[in-house]
Amino acid sequence: MDDQVIELMRSGRQDEAFAQLLTLYRRKAIGLGYSLLGDRQAAEDAAQEAFMKIWRALPGFDGRASLSTWIYTIVRNTALSMLRSRRAESSLSDPAVFEAAEAANAHYDADDSDQRNVARLVAALPDRQRAVVTLYYLEDKSVDEVASLLGMPEGTVKTLLHRARARLAQAIDHHEPALAGGA
Repeated sequence: MDDQVIELMRSGRQDEAFAQLLTLYRRKAIGLGYSLLGDRQAAEDAAQEAFMKIWRALPGFDGRASLSTWIYTIVRNTALSMLRSRRAESSLSDPAVFEAAEAANAHYDADDSDQRNVARLVAALPDRQRAVVTLYYLEDKSVDEVASLLGMPEGTVKTLLHRARARLAQAIDHHEPALAGGA
């Protein structure tokens, strides 16, 4: 499908290429944004802003990276910028902000109770663990792709995956609703 998008761009049909990109990557962009931001509305905002950037940059896409890597990088950078600005405004140590984050996570739209429980547990992971788990397990990215997308060494990705699996296993074994803690 990426080849079709690239061919549409080369033939001067940028609108069609962008429409296909949007169809192919919108949900994945929101998922990546959610894994980094922990808030569905913020993830949708990040995806929308990222797609605006993609629209403007699409004519200059040079193919040095795969189309999906290029898109994920733009989405990741947009979400991380939003996260930095949001952290400057408030902190999860503020009880009101923490409660709002918990309320947003409680409204996560999943298909059934098992998916909601998994989504809740993953959402409660520390930011970096949540991002790695989302990309590796939910987006089926390899360790090296996750490392590239998140701009971290492969060893760090493996460590974060290991810690996240241990934290999730402990939560499942102990039926703990909250997994908050350090990376």
